[in-house]
Amino acid sequence: MNTVLTRLYFTLIGIFLAAPIVVVAGVSVNAKQSLNFPPQGFSLSWYSAIFTDPGWRAALFASVILALCAAALAVAIALPLAWFLWRRLAPWAQIFQLLGIAPFTLPPVITALGLLTFWAATGFYGQPWTAVISHAIFFVTLPLVTLSLGFSAIDRSLVEAAATMGADDRTIFRTVVLPLIAPYLVSGYAFAFVLSLNEYIVAYMTVGFVMETLPIKIFNALRYGYTPVMASVTILFVALAAVVFGLVARFGDLPKLLGANADDRS
Repeated sequence: MNTVLTRLYFTLIGIFLAAPIVVVAGVSVNAKQSLNFPPQGFSLSWYSAIFTDPGWRAALFASVILALCAAALAVAIALPLAWFLWRRLAPWAQIFQLLGIAPFTLPPVITALGLLTFWAATGFYGQPWTAVISHAIFFVTLPLVTLSLGFSAIDRSLVEAAATMGADDRTIFRTVVLPLIAPYLVSGYAFAFVLSLNEYIVAYMTVGFVMETLPIKIFNALRYGYTPVMASVTILFVALAAVVFGLVARFGDLPKLLGANADDRS
């Protein structure tokens, strides 16, 4: 009896969580230019509009470039910081970890407002590269956490053995450490990329009036009427996130990447 109730409970939760996606997916194939559900007819023209319409295509290109660059910069910041924190066990070193986690733990509006104030004060407000730096700062927590997990899983005796054989720090990092943390580095980049692609508030606060990303484009399109293209973009985001996280789960140890210990999974 308890097993049946448990299955029913989780089935209802699954339906509840999947229902919005099902509705949006139905709207995205509407034959008419409306947000009606169930869909009136069937058409994939709204998906093609993402790539054929100049406005949507430009927003897609801007979002992808922003996410690629921001995720790369976030990893570039997080990697040496995580390497430093792993090698320096002093309590004061944890201050840097708190600074790396702080932007993501604060409410997004607070972080976005702080970045807006900073770029306006320095005279760089509206420059596209400021959105890259802002997203990198905002999402640096993700690769920092995954890389910290990767470093914590390294057997320090391997590093000591390499040092005993005469390898310097650069050689140890390149030949011993980097291959071991590669899955964590890739997963941190993937997490930052997907979230940067979907982020609205920070992008809007920094470059919202001079560059349209897809989330900004969706909100701007709401001012002029509803179109199923917005639903198509949403499904595209969901599919991309599913593919990226699916690949991370397929080629990496996803529970371990999320911080689960081997004892907890046994």
